[in-house]
Amino acid sequence: MSNRKQIKFGALIHGVGGNVSVWRHPEVPVDASVNFEFYKLQAQTAEAGKFDLVFIADGLYINEKSIPHFLNRFEPITILSALAAATSHIGLVGTLSSSYSEPFTVARQFGSLDQISSGRAGWNVVTSPLEGSAKNYGKAEHPSHDERYRIAEEFLQVAQGLWDSWEDDAFIRDKESGVFFDPDKLHTLNHKGAYFSVQGPLNIARSKQGQPVIFQAGSSESGKKLAGKVADAVFTGHENIKEAKQFYKEIKDNAIASGRSADDVVILPGIGPIIGATEEEAERKYEEIAGLVSIDSALNYLGRFFEHHDFSQYPLDEPFPDVGELGKNSFRSGTDKIKKQAKEQNLTLRQVALRSATPRGEFIGTPRKIADLIQQWNEEEAADGFIIHTPLPSGLKDFVEQVVPILQERGLYRTEYEADTLRGNLGIPFPANRYTTAKNTAAVNG
Repeated sequence: MSNRKQIKFGALIHGVGGNVSVWRHPEVPVDASVNFEFYKLQAQTAEAGKFDLVFIADGLYINEKSIPHFLNRFEPITILSALAAATSHIGLVGTLSSSYSEPFTVARQFGSLDQISSGRAGWNVVTSPLEGSAKNYGKAEHPSHDERYRIAEEFLQVAQGLWDSWEDDAFIRDKESGVFFDPDKLHTLNHKGAYFSVQGPLNIARSKQGQPVIFQAGSSESGKKLAGKVADAVFTGHENIKEAKQFYKEIKDNAIASGRSADDVVILPGIGPIIGATEEEAERKYEEIAGLVSIDSALNYLGRFFEHHDFSQYPLDEPFPDVGELGKNSFRSGTDKIKKQAKEQNLTLRQVALRSATPRGEFIGTPRKIADLIQQWNEEEAADGFIIHTPLPSGLKDFVEQVVPILQERGLYRTEYEADTLRGNLGIPFPANRYTTAKNTAAVNG
């Protein structure tokens, strides 16, 4: 089996957790979201398991109802730069908004991370779904959903153009001659578009992987189109293999329609495995975590997806309320799914809130059951790999020590890293510098 077909893994490091109440569990350090030693240990555990990457999510707006991890957490570029010095092979991927940032700054930040880590950086390009984000950046209003994706596409074009400012052999650094760089290999972008005007050049060179790896996490129609055009990898989430296979095919088809190969983009659904020596033990672990969530906390968590709507005003045990278009300009694909399932399954508000707060995925059970599911999703083209987000810190260690060896024995997962860059380990193409390519093409045709 080729390396390209082998399963890929990333680890989401989520501090005190993505659950509203898991921070109350005895195992969770209450300061985990701002505890560097915690992040370092999780990253090193993932690297010991030969994971492709660690993933740091982010957001730009909080209020008193936000989940604990969101209230007090590291900014991604900062923590990833620190983790670069504490690891040697694993990729370092962070979320950064294209709606509330400037392309030159972002290109410089990720270019620096890519150099610091010797080619292990990745950028999760997000459009910032929360409308409150505008209030923190002096904006009169939050851009519409579709406009945010138009901004993101141009933003990415600018960043990638800036990353090519220097050809790979531009820096001569000859002390005797006094020649530091070749001016013919320095290029000014001079971009003028609908949303950005950026001259360049960028004041940092390309790393050994050429450019940072581009991740995309939107699952709306706009998000899927952007992913097919530009993403190297897609972080997504699905409740079952049928949904996952449909999404997988759409993204691969979009990539082909954009003139790319289906293998140019890696699809990585997020899963939250809970592992037990028996099915009963795994189920007990899930129930213990779910039992920490109060209904008030669950309502607050649900409200975030619907522009921080106050769901406490509705009867808990009546059908999920009609909230109209709420959520359309924020987490559109997620809120559309919640409303659709609530209607089709005749769910009460209580049921929807508790399900949202502690999703119960398929990946709960023995190590062999979880390995079997991972293999099935991979072989049936529902996923190229997975982003692992375990509810408890020990879950990542359990996965590395109990599930990974099974996959290795089956020849489905690496026993050693194939490359020394994130791009190389994911098996995605090296992006040649556009100016070098143009010169080479001209030389051949001339």
